Amino acid sequence: MNAKLAGVETRVFCDGVAKTFMELTSAVGMEYDAFVRTTGVEHMEGAKTLWRAMEANGDIYKGVYEGWYSIRDEAFYTESELVKDEETGKMTAPTGAEVEWREKEESYFFKLSAYQEPLLSHIESNPNFILPPSRRNEVVSFLKSGLRDLSISRTSFTWGIPVPNDPEHVMYVWIDALSNYLTQIGYGKSGSESWREKWPPKVHVVGKDILRFHAVYWPAMLMSAGVELPERIFAHGWWTRNGEKISKSLGNVIDPFQLVEEYGKDQTRFFLMAESRFGSDADFDDGRMVEKCNAGLANSYGNLVQRTLSQVYKNCDGKVPKRGELTEADKEILEKCAGSYEQTREFMDMQEIHNYVNHLLGLIRDLNVYIDSQEPWKLKKTDVARMETVLNVLVDAIRRVTIAFQPVMPESTGKILDQMAVPEEDRMMKDIANDDKVVPEGTSIPKPQGVFPRIEPPAKVEA
Repeated sequence: MNAKLAGVETRVFCDGVAKTFMELTSAVGMEYDAFVRTTGVEHMEGAKTLWRAMEANGDIYKGVYEGWYSIRDEAFYTESELVKDEETGKMTAPTGAEVEWREKEESYFFKLSAYQEPLLSHIESNPNFILPPSRRNEVVSFLKSGLRDLSISRTSFTWGIPVPNDPEHVMYVWIDALSNYLTQIGYGKSGSESWREKWPPKVHVVGKDILRFHAVYWPAMLMSAGVELPERIFAHGWWTRNGEKISKSLGNVIDPFQLVEEYGKDQTRFFLMAESRFGSDADFDDGRMVEKCNAGLANSYGNLVQRTLSQVYKNCDGKVPKRGELTEADKEILEKCAGSYEQTREFMDMQEIHNYVNHLLGLIRDLNVYIDSQEPWKLKKTDVARMETVLNVLVDAIRRVTIAFQPVMPESTGKILDQMAVPEEDRMMKDIANDDKVVPEGTSIPKPQGVFPRIEPPAKVEA
């Protein structure tokens, strides 16, 4: 439909959309092992292999389908799921998308109803299979309401993968799309079982609006084909803007490329990860972003690094000073920072990314309290050895926290670790808790350069 409105061929339209997403990943500092397109020959053959496996299990049959269809969601909905607009009288999907009635059409069906109890049993035995809990409850409620067999082919269009042995039918878009998780790692490739080395995934992240497809249809298809299920399916929420839903009609859509240009790549990543409780909806506000970045990065983190390294540069001849006997305050702050290795692992294991980031911000605040209480600038006149120990502790503590911050702000943390002369090979997450990876005494520290400049509020990041 969008290709038709744009006046271009479907493939050309999809190529343009894919190009934009590929450019965006680079713009926000992301990398991927594979950018999957479901138009390649290997994908098509893999999807057919999955179809045949489900068919061989007796779970596919031919019938006739009619019902309410949403073009935007690419999904059929039952009458009970639809919402009636009292003003217009139009029926819409639960997502707010318009629906239209599709007349009777011959279709292949997947025996989804046969997997109602197996899915419920799996979720009960594996409570973390679907997270956050609110989404798990949503799926369980849907399952308990009863599953209907799923229409999985069409004859009314030709854009898609032909059904094995019946090319008059093409696979329903979600059968085609979902199978990419297997086909992109080699599933269906003749004579190869190498895909099993990468399957099942530890975590499968999806948007909450497509949870049903990934937490009901996809697991049922995998069960039918005799393939292991993902260990976890995690559904993230939506972003709103200034309290309103983001939509083209409201004119409040945020251009992520402009967001990075206005605020910076790492600052954008930092705010999105710190401000959003992953799994719930979150609100974007330009003022809040400026406030969060200035308070957390420029004033707290950046200032801590700048004044610590400046004192090393000025008061210790630009070399990491010696560490003398540690006080209880020294030991406590070092233990806290070393402990961030296990703590952040726990947060990430449960996809609590906001807790991950805010835990590290808490350590930065603790380090600022530490440097203010120890006052190394005064110790220079009264106790040089103690000053050196305090600065040594600070350098080591900042090293540990900065390594932990790398997944959030890779470029900025790289600059900090460069200024601290931390070797590339010593920047692994495991090095956070490794006392043998301290920056050696006598290591040269250059004159520090600021990494987190204050952000001046832009006029407005336009839609």
